[in-house]
Amino acid sequence: MKAASSFLSAASAVALSASLVVPGAVVAQLASVSAASAAVVSSIDVRGNQRIEAQTIRDYVAVKPGKPFSSADIDEAVKRLFATGLFSDVSINQVGSTLVVQVSELKVVNQVLFQGNKKIKDAQLSGTVQLQPRGAYSAATMESDVEAIREAYRRIGRNDAVVNARTVDLGENRVNVVYEINEGERTKIAAINFVGNHAFSSGRLGDVISTKKSTILSFLMRDDIYDQERLRADEEALRRFYYNHGYADFRVVSAGGELDAASNTYTVTIVVEEGDRYNFGDVTVESSIPELDTAALQAQLKTKPGAVYSAKNVEDSIISLTEEVAGKGYAFAQVNPRGDRNFENHTISVAYTVDQGAKTYVERIEIRGNDRTRDYVIRREFDVSEGDAFNQVLIQRAKKRLEGLNFFESVQISTVPGSEPDQVVLVVDVVEKSTGEFSIGAGYTTGGETPGPSIEGSITERNFLGRGQYIRFSAGGGRKSRDFGLSFTEPYFLGRRIAAGFDIYRQTRTYTKYESELNGATVRFGLPITEALSTQLAYNFTQEKYKLRNDSCYDPNVNLETNGQNCGISPAILQGIKESPWNKSSVSGSLLYNTIDDMKNPHSGLYAGFTTEVAGLGGDARYVKLTGRSTYYQTLSEEMDIVGLATVGGGYIAGYGSENNLRIFDYFQGTDRMVRGFEYGGIGPYDPKTGDHLGGSTYWNASLETQFPLPVVPESFGLRGAVFADAATLYGNSLKDTPIAGTSAQWRASVGVGLIWASPFGPLRVDYAVPVLKQKDDIVQNFNFGISTRF
Repeated sequence: MKAASSFLSAASAVALSASLVVPGAVVAQLASVSAASAAVVSSIDVRGNQRIEAQTIRDYVAVKPGKPFSSADIDEAVKRLFATGLFSDVSINQVGSTLVVQVSELKVVNQVLFQGNKKIKDAQLSGTVQLQPRGAYSAATMESDVEAIREAYRRIGRNDAVVNARTVDLGENRVNVVYEINEGERTKIAAINFVGNHAFSSGRLGDVISTKKSTILSFLMRDDIYDQERLRADEEALRRFYYNHGYADFRVVSAGGELDAASNTYTVTIVVEEGDRYNFGDVTVESSIPELDTAALQAQLKTKPGAVYSAKNVEDSIISLTEEVAGKGYAFAQVNPRGDRNFENHTISVAYTVDQGAKTYVERIEIRGNDRTRDYVIRREFDVSEGDAFNQVLIQRAKKRLEGLNFFESVQISTVPGSEPDQVVLVVDVVEKSTGEFSIGAGYTTGGETPGPSIEGSITERNFLGRGQYIRFSAGGGRKSRDFGLSFTEPYFLGRRIAAGFDIYRQTRTYTKYESELNGATVRFGLPITEALSTQLAYNFTQEKYKLRNDSCYDPNVNLETNGQNCGISPAILQGIKESPWNKSSVSGSLLYNTIDDMKNPHSGLYAGFTTEVAGLGGDARYVKLTGRSTYYQTLSEEMDIVGLATVGGGYIAGYGSENNLRIFDYFQGTDRMVRGFEYGGIGPYDPKTGDHLGGSTYWNASLETQFPLPVVPESFGLRGAVFADAATLYGNSLKDTPIAGTSAQWRASVGVGLIWASPFGPLRVDYAVPVLKQKDDIVQNFNFGISTRF
């Protein structure tokens, strides 16, 4: 710009001189201006350049020797040179018949170095800063990078990180940029306080939000990081929670953290205004489309008069109505709910209005913020593509699916006008989060064939290579057991919403009288039927090997009964060992129904599964096995955070074929998932001579349980108590050549207490159960400690 000003000033001086000498001042001035605006030079001289070729600079100037140019051309040339980002200063002046282009080149970054960083790797920091090798150096950009690095450390809970930047001159206009980092200590969260909550305890609200108070194990969980974006997401989570529990007037008054610099801790305070609780009043459907039968549409509603108001039920009703209307040929129809509050009786009447909406199409889908997750992983969750009719319901469904992936801290979908009046652009903004997990759990068995401590560890990645794939490797075992497993799932097989995967596993056990080794693999395919219902088909192959620990007791020349007496083992078990190795080839089909509100901390909903397995596609096994289990959760007290659950289950197995017989290892065995208070394999049919339990062909079980927060213990520890009552029966056994007792349906029952810990290693649980109804020869085991499996 300085060059342009000099050029114009010179032109003005010539014009003024002419006006003083020549009586016709106006004519002379115009002539001079005209000459200035149409200057011609014979050459262009580039000065000050070291790395950039002079011809390259001349090309940017775009003034040609012998061709006229104006002051506007010079202005544009200066702008173009500055826009390259290669120069700190540019001036262009005409000296005689030569146009002189004077430049000062910016220094070039040779390397960007990070020193003192351990918690954030170089590769991550390199993606954070703007200065890059072989790029132009800028002091202002370097200062901006310093702040970006500080922000990266704030996001991992290190607010007192100190970052200094300097350059090292390498000569020849090259520099190294060095960021010196003092990572400091982790900034913890000393307390999370809720103000204004009366309907729900602070502990219950603490379960809803993702920000947690710091504990001695927070270094593993990484959920005690104060972050404004996470806090905004927590506000939204609280709003959803209250709206779904009847509090339609709820609002977050304020949410923020106060940093105590002395202790380097935050105190987070969330002030809420709950308002009154509402029930649904009248629920109706209206339509401006005459052909629609509104009475028939009423059946699609998920909102019922008299029920507690739930924003989720309203959303589900909108989705159901929209799909039903679209199926009748109205692709652009819109369903809009209209709520009418009655403040006296605390009800909200809802009228769903169906209108023929404007014809609007999706021009394109823009995705932002996904540095790791591939675009197609996000796009495939949409049931609309570019060019399809715009449907707000399908957009909201896609948002729910993206949130359900658990890949992102937050998902926001907005629209902006497209290139035409009937076009819109969908903008998807995501904030990614860590999807890798390392977990470790421990257990202790006080009885059974494999007593003692056990441990299990696993490494899981839910978004493998950003492709949305799931992979898990697990290993564990105890003094007499070893387990290994590898699982992989592709959620969109062949580009369709079909989950395909495989499992490979190996299990070894050392029992009192024999050893077992099981190697197996499963190939499975899962297909969603509705949002809550899905099915899975699988092919399973296992090879089982059994070996007596004392081979010398077995004589192949005598019968099983005699060998059983010699080895102190039931002939049925000996028969199974004799048939080793045993191959099982089977197919299975499962139906799964899941409406659980939170799989990690369930408070309401139903989780039910039913599986049929048929063995006999090759291999040695021939049987049909049916199993089912369902668990229903219901919050008993919102304020005290008391949750009740009821579980029922059952199973049946029958052999088929010429012998129509099962091995002992095919039968169901009693477990703590069936009834607590008894040893593994400690109930059901047994050999009266040896006391060995042989399992049963049929079982039924039921359980009632109440879970509650522990008094005095801070809820941030994740500890909850439980009281329960279990009942089960295991019966039926048709093993040959073995005397069997206890084959009739005889019930067992127990009551007990439990301690549940939502640990960083996964959910752990210890139970103490006392049998109140048991049968002769049942084996009692009061304590059970291990990894909690809810579903």
